[in-house]
Amino acid sequence: MEEFNKIRSHILDQTRAFFNSTSGDKIVPGQNYIPVSGKLINSNDVVSVVDSALDMWFTAGRYSEDLERKLAEFMHQKFCLLVNSGSSANLVAMSTLTSSTLGDRRVQPGDEVITLAAGFPTTVNPIVQVGAVPVFVDVDIESLQLDVSYLERALSEKTKAVFIAHTLGNVFELDQVRKFCEKHKLWLIEDCCDALGAKYDGKLVGTYGDICTLSFYPAHHITTGEGGAVLTSSPKLKKLAESFRDWGRDCWCPPGVDNSCKKRFNWQLGDLPRGYDHKYIYSHIGYNLKMTDMQAALGLSQLTRVEEFIEKRNKNFKLLHSYLNGLDDCLILPKIHEKAKPSWFGFPITVKDGQGFSRNELRDYLEAKKIGTRMLFAGNLTKQPLYENVKYRIVGNLENTDIVMNNTFWVGVFPRLNDGHMKYIADVIKEFLSKRAK
Repeated sequence: MEEFNKIRSHILDQTRAFFNSTSGDKIVPGQNYIPVSGKLINSNDVVSVVDSALDMWFTAGRYSEDLERKLAEFMHQKFCLLVNSGSSANLVAMSTLTSSTLGDRRVQPGDEVITLAAGFPTTVNPIVQVGAVPVFVDVDIESLQLDVSYLERALSEKTKAVFIAHTLGNVFELDQVRKFCEKHKLWLIEDCCDALGAKYDGKLVGTYGDICTLSFYPAHHITTGEGGAVLTSSPKLKKLAESFRDWGRDCWCPPGVDNSCKKRFNWQLGDLPRGYDHKYIYSHIGYNLKMTDMQAALGLSQLTRVEEFIEKRNKNFKLLHSYLNGLDDCLILPKIHEKAKPSWFGFPITVKDGQGFSRNELRDYLEAKKIGTRMLFAGNLTKQPLYENVKYRIVGNLENTDIVMNNTFWVGVFPRLNDGHMKYIADVIKEFLSKRAK
């Protein structure tokens, strides 16, 4: 064992030396393309992944257990379940609410779920995938978050849940949404994939809902490569979510563990004979969406720097906002609710109508100057081809969502960027506006 540990230590030392010998490429404003997002990896991250690989335990294991525990602590939740993507996290969260064990509150085919038309499709797709009907409401054009005035109008006798994302790391009005859900006995799923560490009224986002979800894709606040998480403080919802994540089985033993319930061969469920192995009894139509231990090893290392990452993102956001101050005659800059403390994923900019130039012209100018841009995800989801033959309901006319589709884009604030990048982005925007004015 001593020789084994010595070899392992040598491999990890060499891994660290290898990483440190590779010089990270600098992003020089004006010379190199400034991406909208990206991961920030150090030697500890790589050593952690290699250490996991040396265990040769390639499914969920010790790193996964540790990350679930520490992430739950960070998010002020009792339970965390790791999954293989943020999209899978949303699918598991929505599927959890379809369990027959939830009685009258169960989401069934034909039931309605209130959501946003301005966003990313994987917040809405699980609603469709479980046979429910998305009810699309509009956003506030300054914050790009849910316009809470639409909630009561969206309500029907079929409404069972609200499923909304904190877009680009800003925060929707959680007190109003929570109050609405409690009043009408609706489930609330918070998609926090863009907003890890954001707060509302001093509380972390994700703690207001019944379930919250995270993504660890490389664009997000911390990364596991591919990966995500489902979090809740409800023991019942945790058990259901675990079942849907793990093949739909009734058993809750982690990989490599048997008989956690102490009655493995003494169950009788469905029409199975008593004593049928509990590890092979299935209570839901589920999936296999677990994260691997190597992914968790990366995430565990990244989590040690999450506060640093959030602080840098918010600092970059504030810098760019200050550099663009005074341009509100032609641009709509992001608005933050007085109770919110965002954890910014990107910096959204909306071009006002009647300025003599379009969003696309400004975007193209930025791209020509090596500044990366993105649309606000899918724009208006009801205009996308994937929902052409899908049943949904629209409340109002989605006027602001259409403005987002036509006039909004965003630029990056991720931790590899700094003051120089923010100033360059602002200078190029001002240069464009100056040329247009002439």
